Amino acid sequence: MSNMKRIAVVGAGLGGLAAGSLLQKAGFHVDVYEQSPAFSRLGAGIHMGPNVLKIFRRMGIEQQLEDLASHPDFWFSRDGETGEYLSRIPLGDFARREYGAAYVTVHRGDLQAMQMTSLTPGSIHFGKCLSSVEDSGSDVVLRFQDGSETRADIVIGADGINSKLREHLLGAEAPTYSGWVAHRALIRGEQLRKYNLSFEDCVKWWSEDRHLMVYYTTRSRDEYYYVSGVPHPAWDFKGSFVDSSRAEMLETFGNYHPVVQALIESSESVTKWPLLNRKPLPVWSEGRIVLLGDACHPMKPHMAQGAAMAIEDGAMLTRCLCETGLDDYATAFRLYEANRKERASRVQSVSNANTFLRAQEDPAWVYGYDVFADPLKSEVNS
Repeated sequence: MSNMKRIAVVGAGLGGLAAGSLLQKAGFHVDVYEQSPAFSRLGAGIHMGPNVLKIFRRMGIEQQLEDLASHPDFWFSRDGETGEYLSRIPLGDFARREYGAAYVTVHRGDLQAMQMTSLTPGSIHFGKCLSSVEDSGSDVVLRFQDGSETRADIVIGADGINSKLREHLLGAEAPTYSGWVAHRALIRGEQLRKYNLSFEDCVKWWSEDRHLMVYYTTRSRDEYYYVSGVPHPAWDFKGSFVDSSRAEMLETFGNYHPVVQALIESSESVTKWPLLNRKPLPVWSEGRIVLLGDACHPMKPHMAQGAAMAIEDGAMLTRCLCETGLDDYATAFRLYEANRKERASRVQSVSNANTFLRAQEDPAWVYGYDVFADPLKSEVNS
C-alpha cells in the first residue's frame, strides 16, 4: 500500500474511528478530522453486540472493552405497568458460544476514548469543523473553519445525521422530526442501594406507545442509565437536546412499575433529545467521497444498533478497499454499498418500527453476523 495516497475521515464518532483504525491496520494512510475542540466524555450508554465485538477484536480493543463494560446475561423485556416478562433473550455465555463474542453495555464516551487508542498517535485532528469540500477529480480538498485545509485521495463522511459531506453530495436538506423524543439520564449506582428492589443489568420496559431502556454502563455497576422513547409534539428544537426533569418523567411514566419510579426518583439530571429521520439516500458515494453511519442511514435508537451499523460500515468499507486497492476506489465504493445496503436498511426498518425483542425471538441475524465472513457480493448481483 503506497503511503503517498491519503484517506481523510470526517468525524471521530464511533463509526469514523472504527473506519480510521481498521484502514490504518490494513496499511492505508488515514487522518481523522473532528469538529469538537477536544475529546470529552459525551453521550451516555450504548449497547455493543457480538457483531461489533468481533470488529473490535481486529482493532485490538475487545479485551479492554470487556474489562470495563457491563455484561448482561439477558435482555429482558417487561410490561411497563405489571412488570410481567415479555421476553428473555439470552446473552452472556450464550452469546459467546452462539455468536462468537460477548454482548456488553458501556458509556459511549468510554468506548470512544478506547477506540482512539487504536489509531496511530497524531492522526486524529480536533477543532476541524468542515466549511467546504471540493472534489477536483484527482483529489479532494477539505477546508475547515479555522482556515486550514487538507487534501486526500478519498474522503469518508462519518459526520452524523447533519453531515456536511452528505449535503455536498445531495444538497442541503434538514432532517425531519420523527414525532418521538428520548429522555436520558445517568444514575449513580449508590443511589439505588436504598431501595429493596432488583435493578436488572439490561431491561426494556414497554407499554403501548412508549418504552424505557435501562442498563449498567460499567462492570462495577457504579453507573446505571436509562433512555426513553416517547411520542412528543414537534417543537422548535434549538441544539441537540433540551433539559427535562423528574417531574416530566413522572408525568410520562407515572403508571409504570415501582422499579421505574425508583429510577426516576434517583435521576439527578434528565435531558430530552428529538429523534430525527432522513429519507433513504439514492447514493452512498459520489466521486471520491463516500458516506457511512448516520450520514448515510440514520435510525431511531430503539434497537440499540445505530452505532453498530456505523462500525460495521467502516469494517465493510475497509474490506472493499483492501479488495480493490485505493486506485480503484470507485469499485470499492460500489462493492461497499452492495454489501451493506440490504442489512443496514433492514436494521433501520426494524429499529424505526420499535418491535425488536419485545416478544421472544431469535436475534441471531443481528448478533451472529460477521462483517468479514461472508463472500463479497458483486455489485452486479446486489
